[in-house]
Amino acid sequence: MVRYMAAKECDVVGCTAESFQTVPADLASKLFQFKEKKSKVHLCRAHYKEYKKGTKKERELKRMDWV
Repeated sequence: MVRYMAAKECDVVGCTAESFQTVPADLASKLFQFKEKKSKVHLCRAHYKEYKKGTKKERELKRMDWV
């Protein structure tokens, strides 16, 4: 028996597109409003592209802390 996971929707308010990527909610909440409060949120392809552009500096600074 094969089970498939249900397709998830983008968590941004007003968006019903299929989820493309899961990202940390603390960074994404600076750009978007979400349906629920979570630690990780699902974003569609279009919102993920906006997320990457809008949080580029913050993500670079987080990566520098790893070293």
